[in-house]
Amino acid sequence: MLTRSVLFLPASNARAIDKARTLSCDVAILDLEDAVAPEAKAEARAAAVQAVRDGGFAPRLAVRINGLDTPWAHDDLAALADTGIDLIVAPKVETGADIHRLAARLPRRADLWAMIETPLAVLNLNAIASVGGPLKGLVLGVNDLAKGLGTGPSAHREPIKPWMAGVVAAARAWGLVAIDGVFNAIDDTDRLTAEAAQGRLFGFDGKSLIHPSQIDAANAAFSVSDAEADRARAVVAAFEGPDADDKGAIRHDGGMIERLHLEAAQALLTRYAAEQATR
Repeated sequence: MLTRSVLFLPASNARAIDKARTLSCDVAILDLEDAVAPEAKAEARAAAVQAVRDGGFAPRLAVRINGLDTPWAHDDLAALADTGIDLIVAPKVETGADIHRLAARLPRRADLWAMIETPLAVLNLNAIASVGGPLKGLVLGVNDLAKGLGTGPSAHREPIKPWMAGVVAAARAWGLVAIDGVFNAIDDTDRLTAEAAQGRLFGFDGKSLIHPSQIDAANAAFSVSDAEADRARAVVAAFEGPDADDKGAIRHDGGMIERLHLEAAQALLTRYAAEQATR
């Protein structure tokens, strides 16, 4: 499943939901949490349930419920139980116990993505990521994390770089998807492009988005380019040559490559094929 672009949109906005059906993001998340005022929670929940039942979304559809420590989480999960939703996003997960509590109440056969957005969560990354079961992804919540840490603004996200790397490491250790946090300045395409490229450099599989105008930049940043695919094919071809028989490392393009580079090239080509299939 591609997760290059993960768009959050308020479940209380009927026009946004209708538009999401035709968008080119990989995942569309109907938000019941931050984007919805307390007095609108019930209405937004009903709208999300109806949208899931109606279907017709080009992206994979998910719902972000309210946090377990709020009065609304139980009702969110109960309302979604029989809708057929197959991906739930849970905010402010802080412990492995939170994952177990969520797993016991998830809709049948639904996957779970846990949002990592508090200081306690980043200190408990391994305990959270290792639970298994329905947990399939970690989503970095940069705004709440920065608030919790008390960090100042930074064009290059210097204060949270350790936690960006930590989320990716935990995801890779336990076979999970890792999604980078949002970029708030929706009119600054250049900075969005740079931040998405930074997220891919760190190893994230995609980026959280807050506006449809950000989709193209995220899809481009987290897609395998034709040049990357060509380089990967060259690595595969080098290991298929007679000089590579029974060797763990060979000379290639002015340097040395090992079997681990072959495995990385093969994985990249698999991803490239999946992306090409969506075009």
